[in-house]
Amino acid sequence: MKYFVTGVGGQLGHDVMNELAGRGYEGVGSDIQPQYAGVQDGSAVCTMPYVAMDITDAEAVEKIITQVNSDVVIHCAAWTAVDMAEDDDKAPKVRAINAGGTQNIANVCKKLGCKMVYISTDYVFDGQGTEPWQPDCKDYQPLNVYGQTKLEGELAVSNTLEKFFIVRIAWVFGLNGKNFIKTMLNVGKTHDTVRVVCDQIGTPTYTLDLARLLVDMTETEKYGYYHATNEGGYISWYDFTCEIFKQAGYTTQVVPVTTEEYGLSKAARPFNSRLDKSKLVEAGFQPLPTWQDAVSRYLKEISE
Repeated sequence: MKYFVTGVGGQLGHDVMNELAGRGYEGVGSDIQPQYAGVQDGSAVCTMPYVAMDITDAEAVEKIITQVNSDVVIHCAAWTAVDMAEDDDKAPKVRAINAGGTQNIANVCKKLGCKMVYISTDYVFDGQGTEPWQPDCKDYQPLNVYGQTKLEGELAVSNTLEKFFIVRIAWVFGLNGKNFIKTMLNVGKTHDTVRVVCDQIGTPTYTLDLARLLVDMTETEKYGYYHATNEGGYISWYDFTCEIFKQAGYTTQVVPVTTEEYGLSKAARPFNSRLDKSKLVEAGFQPLPTWQDAVSRYLKEISE
């Protein structure tokens, strides 16, 4: 199979390209930059074919993906700056990328008859309660512009295609780009104490593990909605930070605070980001390793 991957300059797209290369698949990566602008780590993503593409340009999207004539499109590109998305001058651009860009890609996938993987988020739900969200739940009530536009992307895919995988993830970390672990490590180096929110609950997702699962999915026809985070239980950002510092050997004191005590961010955040992943096992897919194990492997990766 031939793959086309968007957003290869980001955390997930980078790892997806490397996973494809490791399995011997032909893959073409894309992002908005003129040349590949991700981490230059000597991995396959740096040497595999790359094409610059603005997903909001429908004509360019159709031309490029049609020329590649891919069997599968894994759509990792998105606007992910949650707080900035709330700015009045940014919201139209966020919608153009997350909703319009996704619609452009879905249209070409329909024309080519190829499979599409769309990466979504727990932010499509309202984040209330304590029950884990089910993959096929349609009780959408996004709290912010980012969540609303990612939901619109989901609907663009599901209303256009039959051969799709919509995979919701949360609390993402990977080698290529900024993430919570890198931020906490930097803060822990320079501060004796750090305050971290303890009333937002979810599970981290390591892009290296997720990339393996996504490619596994595309090798099947088990289409539909899925939730995919690492195993290891539901935790708070406070719990996550404690484990990061423990494994990194930091003595920085972590102080738990509520979202209210921490201070309001521009965008409302979900308190309940628990995603039920049982559908993965029911479909025969291998669950991701525990998040604790993922943190251990990730810390080794970024220290090399």
